[in-house]
Amino acid sequence: QVQLVESGGGLVQAGGSLRLSCTASGRSFSNFIMAWFLQAPGKEREFVAANSYSGTSTYYAEFVKGRFTISRDNAKNTVYLQMNSLKLEDTGVYYCAAGSNWHDKVLTTAYDVWGQGTQVTVSS
Repeated sequence: QVQLVESGGGLVQAGGSLRLSCTASGRSFSNFIMAWFLQAPGKEREFVAANSYSGTSTYYAEFVKGRFTISRDNAKNTVYLQMNSLKLEDTGVYYCAAGSNWHDKVLTTAYDVWGQGTQVTVSS
């Protein structure tokens, strides 16, 4: 069983940047598709970005394209989310997830393991 621990959240002004990290322990990290989801206040958890096993394929939600970058370092068992040009609507809890179904990568049901989440608050 793999465990995921996120870090890097915090308070940032609109237009600023943050980098989230998610470190995995347990089973082989490189066997998993890794993704980030956002749960904004009062909303359901939504897909942000996903990264394939090797990291060569990535996929982004429309609302983060051009602003966020997902990457992974399999040697460090870590996936990152670089968030630039942050907007007020990017506020919420960001969750890291591990799964094995690239076809359904935007769905929460495609992921078997979730981190505890890290809060990101964007202020005006």
